[in-house]
Amino acid sequence: MRKKTFAAAALLAAASLTLSACGTQDDGGAPVTVVSEEAGSDKPGTVLDQPFEKPDLVLTDTEGQEYDLRKETAGRPTLIYFGYTNCPDVCPLTMNNIAVAKTELPRAAQDELRIVFVTTDPERDTPAALGTWLQGIDPQVVGLTGDFDTIQAGARTLGISIEPPHQEKGKTVSTHGTQVVAFSPKTDAGYVLYGEDATVDDYIKDLPKLVKGENP
Repeated sequence: MRKKTFAAAALLAAASLTLSACGTQDDGGAPVTVVSEEAGSDKPGTVLDQPFEKPDLVLTDTEGQEYDLRKETAGRPTLIYFGYTNCPDVCPLTMNNIAVAKTELPRAAQDELRIVFVTTDPERDTPAALGTWLQGIDPQVVGLTGDFDTIQAGARTLGISIEPPHQEKGKTVSTHGTQVVAFSPKTDAGYVLYGEDATVDDYIKDLPKLVKGENP
């Protein structure tokens, strides 16, 4: 596990380099995916020298109810990921990796852990669509949707760049950062950053410590 010692501004710039452009055709054609990552990144997770503050987001959950992210996850180990349900590869893989790793935790730790999936495509990812998609991954995952500008601003506070979905050569393309940010139950600060290369085994190894607010 590498430990970053550079300033917060540099961290934000580096984190923003990891983007995934995922596109799907309405007729079911082959998706297009373009991924770029921070050069020299050889570890799935990075312990941050200067942790992130938890985003001040009030969005809508899969039941159509208001969800205050800070209030609802206060004092709980929390993993946050920004993605969308029509993503053909990175998003489902990341969420499934975390969900599988979670099953290796004791039941009490599973119930304490909050996994939050915030859509980058709120126009298509309605509460019902999010709920259906997450049901097949882990029904306990909190799915959130809402105003795109609000979501984009919240992601930006974590150094995660997202762009509005757009049409490109007949495909709907959504470009978003692929980082998973882990927040400590002790401080509510985001102190570990995972890239898209993090595997099930990586999360299995780290989650027992993350739920306790310890460095993995």
